[in-house]
Amino acid sequence: MTLVDIVAANSVSQGLLTVLKFCFLALLYLFLVLVVRVVLRELRASAISAHLVEPIAAPVPPPPAPDPGRGSRRERRGGLRLQFHEPTGGPDVVALGDEMTIGRAAGCGIVLDHDTFISQVHARIFQQGSDTFLEDLGSTNGTFVNGDRLDAPIRLRRGDRVQFGNTLADVVR
Repeated sequence: MTLVDIVAANSVSQGLLTVLKFCFLALLYLFLVLVVRVVLRELRASAISAHLVEPIAAPVPPPPAPDPGRGSRRERRGGLRLQFHEPTGGPDVVALGDEMTIGRAAGCGIVLDHDTFISQVHARIFQQGSDTFLEDLGSTNGTFVNGDRLDAPIRLRRGDRVQFGNTLADVVR
């Protein structure tokens, strides 16, 4: 092999290596662009689905005519409370406020993070006048009052048994 052959072979290999480097860089940039596109698409999809999944507040039926004396007695004795029974690990008794959510998320008024059958934001309890209502917020496993699944807000009364996922509670004063 002559010196000219060695120099010619070396320049061809250098040229080929340069072309391969540029091809590799192009593939690397293409991969990064595809990854960014997928991430952006997932972020948009989750933002859209979170917006669509947010429950639209169902119109609350007008409260029934109060029983004579019942409203005034309730106001004197205080509001309703939820007394939790099973499973243990959650709160024992919770006083119901004007409006609060129930779920596993930390921002809920009543956090039941021990029950995996409860949605992040499972249900809502709210006051209308002197009555307390319970509304399911589109939870996967549903909310039950006295064994009946909720599909509309329902007025809570003392003695009602409420079930969120596997968690049971009684409505007490």
